[in-house]
Amino acid sequence: MADSRLFFTEKLLEWNQLSNTRAMPWKGEKDPYRIWLSEIILQQTRVEQGLPYYQKFIEHYPTATKLAQAPEEEVFRLWQGLGYYARCKNMLAAAREIATSYKGKFPDTYEQIKALKGIGDYTAAAIASFGFHLPHAVLDGNVYRVLSRYFAIDTPIDTTAGKKQFSDLAQELLPPNQSAAYNQSIMDFGAVVCKPQQPACPTCPLNRKCLARQQQLVEVLPVKSKKLQIKKRYFNHFLVEFKDSIYIRKRTEKDIWQNLHEFILIETPEAAELDELRKNESFRKLFGNTAFTVTNVSAPQKQQLTHQTIYSRFFTLEIKQPLPANGHLLVSRKTLDKYAFPKTITAFLQSKKLQLF
Repeated sequence: MADSRLFFTEKLLEWNQLSNTRAMPWKGEKDPYRIWLSEIILQQTRVEQGLPYYQKFIEHYPTATKLAQAPEEEVFRLWQGLGYYARCKNMLAAAREIATSYKGKFPDTYEQIKALKGIGDYTAAAIASFGFHLPHAVLDGNVYRVLSRYFAIDTPIDTTAGKKQFSDLAQELLPPNQSAAYNQSIMDFGAVVCKPQQPACPTCPLNRKCLARQQQLVEVLPVKSKKLQIKKRYFNHFLVEFKDSIYIRKRTEKDIWQNLHEFILIETPEAAELDELRKNESFRKLFGNTAFTVTNVSAPQKQQLTHQTIYSRFFTLEIKQPLPANGHLLVSRKTLDKYAFPKTITAFLQSKKLQLF
């Protein structure tokens, strides 16, 4: 086993030096602030989607202090379209912590880094390793896959026992003096060689000792114990126009799109037509006896999130009298670009040429 582990680490480092051609804009970055930004932006996000956002944030906020000083609404506007908005909220909170508690200097120990808002084990290890050359092993989806296949580990990776087993193993395999190079190599290796589908087993430099290949387990590893449950939600958005202004509100609940803005929204347990919505108690409370004219009803739109599928329809209404007080703001069309909206709303507005950019 010791020989197998040594072979694993040596071959990965050799592959990284001689054959790793995976290009990443932030690869080799030493600035912990930039490393942190890239890691937060890439959570649940493809590289090609996250790159423009990373570049925009670096341009607008070159330091943690600059980000900490930025107005919240401005930061959310810059994040708009990237999704998983809790990341943005946590990122801003962490930047303010760095600015106040560390005088703008990024903390340089694993424990301090992990204590920042929105940073877990993986992100803390990545920043500690790449930014400060500290001996902490990263453990992401690519690493889980490489380790589970090479060592033929069938412990589910989404269990407490599995997380501990893989975490201990990853740390044991890490060469303390080459933590950054090793961490980069194993993540890249999982992305381009030991891929989820159609891994390059015939040319893999680890194939001689890979237990999954020997035992024909490549296609079934790694193992997960839980099947992802997808919840369906039905959002009925009312774009209510009054004197060239539109009603909006900020989502403050602990739910998707927290801190973003939306139009008047009624959520229903299933798809509903306008006649059905008129009978809805929430509709009557929001609109009271206000007369309105329906000017547009959109086709259903679908947005797939990790744990939810959102089905949206937009009903555009014109009114002659203001709505009852209901917690919404009446804002001019001309100022809509000052507010951050979820992707599904910006897509609708753009389709109607109500540009927000």
